[in-house]
Amino acid sequence: MHMRTASRAIILNGDDGFTLVELMTVVAVIGIVVALALPDLLALSRRMQTDLFAKELASELRQARQLAITRRDRVYVVFEREQRAILAQVGRDRVLHHVFQYRDRGMEMDEPSAGSDLVFHPSGRSATATTIRLHHARGETATITVSLTGRVSIL
Repeated sequence: MHMRTASRAIILNGDDGFTLVELMTVVAVIGIVVALALPDLLALSRRMQTDLFAKELASELRQARQLAITRRDRVYVVFEREQRAILAQVGRDRVLHHVFQYRDRGMEMDEPSAGSDLVFHPSGRSATATTIRLHHARGETATITVSLTGRVSIL
């Protein structure tokens, strides 16, 4: 029993801690690694924001196509670039169905290749093939295409 108490005393009084120099060295190494990785992490964040926006826009276009099929009427997708909004309008009277706002996302959109209106027919087909280019404020890009068959793809 006396032996166990003696071994505990040695462990408790031992020199098992880190010195201040060792701790500062570890902190410096971690700081260097973070400083080297930060630009890549920021670029990854921008890329993810661009990809997410492209997926949301593609989803909006697919929803408009499905709406045309369901309502058995034309659906007009109007790109309001100055207001940074996309409007879905149904029928000849162009009754507003919903609005997709992208004002505070840091994204820019070029004029769609077929003009500011994209039309989906009741069959689900598109009136014209269209390409839409998206730009993040920091340089990332994405491209969405709508084929004549109405298929929406992200490139």
